[in-house]
Amino acid sequence: MPRKIILDCDPGHDDAVAMMLAWGNPEIELAAVTTVGGNQTLQKVTRNALSVATVIGMHDVPIAAGCKNPLVRPVEIAEDVHGDTGLDGVDLPEPAMQLDPRHGVDLIIDTIMQAEPGEITLVPTGPLTNIAMAVRKEPRIVERVREVVLMGGGYHTGNWSPVAEFNIKVDPEAAHVVFNENWPVVMVGLDLTHQALATDDVAKQIAAHPGPVSDFTLGLFAFFRKAYKDAQGFDFPPVHDPCTVAYLIDPAIVKTVKVPIDIELTGTLTLGMTVADFRAPAPGDCHTWAATELDFHKFWDVVTDAIDRIQKQLPAHQSAN
Repeated sequence: MPRKIILDCDPGHDDAVAMMLAWGNPEIELAAVTTVGGNQTLQKVTRNALSVATVIGMHDVPIAAGCKNPLVRPVEIAEDVHGDTGLDGVDLPEPAMQLDPRHGVDLIIDTIMQAEPGEITLVPTGPLTNIAMAVRKEPRIVERVREVVLMGGGYHTGNWSPVAEFNIKVDPEAAHVVFNENWPVVMVGLDLTHQALATDDVAKQIAAHPGPVSDFTLGLFAFFRKAYKDAQGFDFPPVHDPCTVAYLIDPAIVKTVKVPIDIELTGTLTLGMTVADFRAPAPGDCHTWAATELDFHKFWDVVTDAIDRIQKQLPAHQSAN
């Protein structure tokens, strides 16, 4: 049976690829998409989610806008990496579908509570505000969620501070809620996602499957490459968010280790740090894992395969554009 997921995201170039992978791989059933303010403002990332859904022909999947602000902190965005729209580098089509009228937090709760226990996996790839709010509004979702597989954090270095990753740093209180609930949490952090580089060979691999989704993806990568080079000195951009979905498709693509993880909330220099305690074997009640090693070629193979599948399923008029 396919893994049924809720993708909670802030598109975002890499979030767009995560949407493609979730929609295009038969091992995943996309139950809902919710958006959260992060890479850009909520209004922009929500528009981006609808536009990406239009590009990939995603239908019958509710998309709802969630929280625009962190729980207690001022808004921070990543315009230097994702541009003014949040998806600079491509032409965004007018959305072909309507936004679900529910708040994103309510869509998360409704989807989980209407499913069988253990049926839904939460896949947050932005700040964890929506997930924390859903837990506080309806605590029963914790025992019903199969697991939380999130892109965020890291156990060595950060990118929004020396030790903190963007998604965690901009709403550390929300991250603290999510990591400390009694559900399985897999942290797919920078230690793993910095291995998922969109190299020239990757671009050639995707270009070998010509079509509108391939072209769209390559446009994303071209902008992302320059932005990451200018902002953080990378020769090739790390495509963080689809690593979460790849882990659910095939856990062999993303190796993990069980380790206690908590969130620093008070450190002057370490706010938002995901503190992983590797000093001893994880205790029996540990419910957190950290991703450590990516199978680079398998990862890009499943991404390319998803793009190819999507293009083959698009209506003829869309495939020709």
